[in-house]
Amino acid sequence: MPAPAARVVLDWGTSSFRAFLIGPEDRITARIESPDGIATLSREDFPRVLAAALAEWRATHGDLAIVAAGMIGSRNGWVELPYADCPAGEADLAALARAVPVADGLTITFLPGLTDRAAHPFPDVMRGEETQLVGLGLERDRTVVLPGTHSKWATIAGGRITRFQTVLTGELFAVVSQHAFIARMAAPPEATDLAAFDRGVDAARDGRGRTAGLLQKLFSVRAGWLSGGLAPAEMRDYLSGLVIGSEFAEAGTSGWFPPDGALTLIGAPALVAVYTRAAAAFGLDAEAAPADIAVTGALRIARGVSGFPQG
Repeated sequence: MPAPAARVVLDWGTSSFRAFLIGPEDRITARIESPDGIATLSREDFPRVLAAALAEWRATHGDLAIVAAGMIGSRNGWVELPYADCPAGEADLAALARAVPVADGLTITFLPGLTDRAAHPFPDVMRGEETQLVGLGLERDRTVVLPGTHSKWATIAGGRITRFQTVLTGELFAVVSQHAFIARMAAPPEATDLAAFDRGVDAARDGRGRTAGLLQKLFSVRAGWLSGGLAPAEMRDYLSGLVIGSEFAEAGTSGWFPPDGALTLIGAPALVAVYTRAAAAFGLDAEAAPADIAVTGALRIARGVSGFPQG
């Protein structure tokens, strides 16, 4: 009998490529990361990038059973997979996965995304974050926040992902800090200025009886500098607090704050740290999720796909 294929999880997103070699008991035994996200590549580049990344693992282990999550399964990726409808659990996502022969004898099991058709004004979508939510575990009801370029707020209830919304927080911060007036004035601090960040969160949280929204408050970055209220080295972190604080303010208004005030955060440690700080300002208690849960989630979904090795 031939040895079973070694399992590999791809987390291939817009800005990065990550591959994980999976050993017994679903342990990660090796990993590869590069900036080869789909935004930097053409569709013709995908086979070359994958073959180069996995060459050593193939030489050592032979056959590879590959499962791929993230934007590689989007309209701009290698193969477009459909979206499962909320509410959705592991079986709903596995049912829409598809094994595709891609190149050089490799077959990839692409995982679908997730859509919330009840979102207003159009159905909301995610690709990749659903594997993190599954990896976190669907057995406990909770509210989850996934900070990032396009932050997500999601509700898990009854063993399924029941709803979610996307917020353009990270992208807005990048655009304003790199291309708007602040880019010409702000001096990058040597470390995060938490006091300036807190001032931004407070500005977003406390309207002082006014109805000003984020569009008006964004100008306070410039007004603070002109009035001497903000030093150039404080502007970026004040802006960060302002946009993250506005995300929380909008989430509260939209009914996303759980009754018990408990949130779970999934993301990079630096983002989780500032989101924890912002959550506290809104009276919420945030806990950080374990690392590498996207890998755990991809494997859990793949177990429901016919023919994929169980490990």
